[in-house]
Amino acid sequence: MTSRSLELLISLVRDGTATLGAQIEDQIRCAVREGKLAPGAPIPSTRDLAQQLGISRPLVVEAYARLAADGYLSLRQGARPRVSTCVVVKDTPPVEPVPATPKPRFDFLPAMPDLSAFPRARWLRAYRSALTKMPTDDLGYRDRHGSLVLRRALADYLGRVRGLVADPHRIIVTSGFEQGRTLVCRALRASGATRIAVEDPSYTEWEPVRRAGLTILPVQVDEDGMRTDLLANQQADAVMLTPAHQFPTAMVMSGERRRALLAWLVRSDAYAIEDDYDAEYRYDRAPTSALQGLDPDHVIYAGTVSKTLAPALRLGWLVVPERLREAVQTEQRLTDYGCSRIEQHALAEFMATGEYDRHLRRMRQRYRIRRDTLVGALAEELPEAVVEGISAGLHAAVRLPSGYQEAAIRHEIKRSGIALEFLSDHCLGPRSGPPTLLLGYARSPDASIRAGIRALASAIRAGAI
Repeated sequence: MTSRSLELLISLVRDGTATLGAQIEDQIRCAVREGKLAPGAPIPSTRDLAQQLGISRPLVVEAYARLAADGYLSLRQGARPRVSTCVVVKDTPPVEPVPATPKPRFDFLPAMPDLSAFPRARWLRAYRSALTKMPTDDLGYRDRHGSLVLRRALADYLGRVRGLVADPHRIIVTSGFEQGRTLVCRALRASGATRIAVEDPSYTEWEPVRRAGLTILPVQVDEDGMRTDLLANQQADAVMLTPAHQFPTAMVMSGERRRALLAWLVRSDAYAIEDDYDAEYRYDRAPTSALQGLDPDHVIYAGTVSKTLAPALRLGWLVVPERLREAVQTEQRLTDYGCSRIEQHALAEFMATGEYDRHLRRMRQRYRIRRDTLVGALAEELPEAVVEGISAGLHAAVRLPSGYQEAAIRHEIKRSGIALEFLSDHCLGPRSGPPTLLLGYARSPDASIRAGIRALASAIRAGAI
């Protein structure tokens, strides 16, 4: 029988106080009793263990036979030896199964792409090609802040598609937006910043920013984006926002607000952290350029492949002003040794061959159809609802009429097995006004969207009674 060789930690003492076979037997027995070798776990064959320990095979055969006779091992002709499944491990608390999260009937949760559309075959080709081309030195500890090949590919892509001023040496590769945001906030705090203005409504998880030592200052958002006229009263050192497609309201920051923000940054010598959220997915008009291209000395750009490819890749990037670059790199050095360079080379290859652009074109078409299906179903099943914001991204903000009670509607939606979020879930301060639903559509086929909206309309009307 040909099989992979396993290793087993056995320490033999050759001082004559105990035979080698007895030592093997005692150590395996103790490992089984203490739970180091779990019931059913495979162990090396007698030949493999004898070679590992540098002893004769009959010694191991005899030790295994005694352990099998005592019920510790299960031995079968032609099969790998295993720990017996009948062994009771001493002092081991019972393992309680983790309850499975019930799957909703209809999943409209926002902020998740269609994972079934991940281009597995094309990614695998890029991965193999990148691994073939990858210099041997790149397999070691180097390019801690991002492989040069990916930083160059990102600079080309971001300059071409998002209008960035993105020199490769100012790009820092991260394990996603969350790490990038944390690194920037720590660098800002180290440089003396204490207060950061953020959109309200916005993200739900701000603890990493607080732990970085920054005080969060909520700033109201309206149909034109963040209320930049309120920044002057905040005395903030930085601002974090999603100008291309505000999350969660789905609005876009107007040109007037952009100009006002940039003027405030210069006047206050402050920084903006631009999360280019969902910028790749615009369906009814050409995308606006990124803020960073207008003022690369005051805007920190953050991007990721979590929405364009898959969160599992754990790849994101920052484009930082030159005067902040060393501070952010220092924070990254204190955190980790960087992201997997093999995946970085694969992404660079994916971009350089045009596969990334082609994938985005396919996904734009798919998501646009699904959004149109959602809007059409709402018009038919829930005509009193208003879809707000631009036609973009992976979710729609749907405002219900005044008079609807959010608490009652929440109860009915949950009872109906529908998963979604409300705008109020993302508010940092008190919110007034009618309920607004956040409906993600990226992961649902057309038929599921239509059926889900029918169920949602019934639940809303039941909650309104």
